Amino acid sequence: MPLDRVMEPRPASGVPRHFLDLDQFDAAELRGMIEQAKAYKRGEGLDVRPLDGKILAMIFEKPSTRTRVSFESGMKRLGGEVVILNGADMQIDRGETVADTARVLSRYVDCIMIRTFEHSTLQELAEYATVPVINGLTDRTHPCQLMADVMAFEEHRGPVKDRVIAWSGDGNNMAASWIQAAVKFGFQLRIACPEELRPPADVLAWAQAQGGRIEVSSNPQAMVRGADAVVTDTWVSMGDEDTNRHNLLAPFQVDRHLMAAAKPDAVFMHCLPAHRGEEVTAEVIDGPQSIVWDEAENRMHSQMAILSWCLSETP
Repeated sequence: MPLDRVMEPRPASGVPRHFLDLDQFDAAELRGMIEQAKAYKRGEGLDVRPLDGKILAMIFEKPSTRTRVSFESGMKRLGGEVVILNGADMQIDRGETVADTARVLSRYVDCIMIRTFEHSTLQELAEYATVPVINGLTDRTHPCQLMADVMAFEEHRGPVKDRVIAWSGDGNNMAASWIQAAVKFGFQLRIACPEELRPPADVLAWAQAQGGRIEVSSNPQAMVRGADAVVTDTWVSMGDEDTNRHNLLAPFQVDRHLMAAAKPDAVFMHCLPAHRGEEVTAEVIDGPQSIVWDEAENRMHSQMAILSWCLSETP
């Protein structure tokens, strides 16, 4: 690398372009990222290695397969490099504050991705970092997955706007991001979940205030009827030991009978990892309506677009 590039100072002005949650973006920005992801998947724009010389730090408080490999592969395809950290590697496990970690990492790298438990950890990291921070997952939301999901749906069924997406299962972090996506991408979202496991009230209130077409019910058959896609997630999330969830969620399993209530060409979606025989049967996730492997692949392409947006010098 030329010496003048090595010695080039980091710009002192400007606010970092964080990617924290879908509700913080306007629809046009998110659509632009989706279209860029589609272009990257076609192989367009990669010959110029747009992130050459950039370094991404990835912090994992939660283990990961898809998040780690998709971000690392994506960053390298764009010409950048990656530093991977977990709790055992960092002083944050020995009492260093998140704020101080953000300040220090900002002096070493160009972007930070974090996969963590508490949403407040993400927010504090973004508050004190002077480089972009990306939400790789928190207990509250998972926006990177939703970008991949929207992309996968559109590859199979065309524009998602005004379509009907049905969710059956826990009103968890994925459900919350689907609610935000429904508002931003203009589709109808029907959520079937136990009353005890409804999505966060503030997320639903925000969607209602934004004019979102969100319906929540404890009747999965009613919510799935006529849907263009049926979506679910694991019943017990990482770090959650509440075994009563199995009893609460058993009626919300996605099987062939529930899929039959959707449109004949409806797709099945799941962010993975999946537990066959729990939230979904093997015949559904491994069947012809399943697009879960395209969703998984699209994590890389959509995150490449997110990285490019975060590290773009365009205001």
